[in-house]
Amino acid sequence: MASNCSFDVVSEVNLQEVENAVNQAKKEIAQRYDFKGSKAEIKWDKEDIKILAEDDFRVKSIIDVLQDKMVKRSVSIKSLKYEKMDTSGGMVRQVIKIQMGISKEKSKEIISAIKESKLKIQAQIMDDKVRITSKKIDSLQEVMQMLKEKDFDVALQFTNYRS
Repeated sequence: MASNCSFDVVSEVNLQEVENAVNQAKKEIAQRYDFKGSKAEIKWDKEDIKILAEDDFRVKSIIDVLQDKMVKRSVSIKSLKYEKMDTSGGMVRQVIKIQMGISKEKSKEIISAIKESKLKIQAQIMDDKVRITSKKIDSLQEVMQMLKEKDFDVALQFTNYRS
């Protein structure tokens, strides 16, 4: 009897690395010449990142520094979801949410992409992840490769591999 092989498609973020990247960005901003004498700050509160600066140019500069630090710490930029910039009191505020898990819509998009590949694979949504099952390990590897090539606007990882 052939046993089924499976793996999970997830979207996870190491929050400790996010915190480290934010702290490194704070240090760099404090030392940069173009931020001397300006009111620019970046805060991390375990759910989202808040950026506050005098104008949108400085906010974008802070975002560039933050993204650079995230990439160096192996945190995918796709896990950052930017809300609308808010201007109040002469300051510009940007809130960045950290996306954890795969939404139901993205899960359905992933499953439909797998069905289009015409491989003999079973895919099912399990909360904020997608479980992929097949009798052949090669089919699972083909699905992994196909999912890596497509852009779903979420950082995807493959975990819980069982054969």
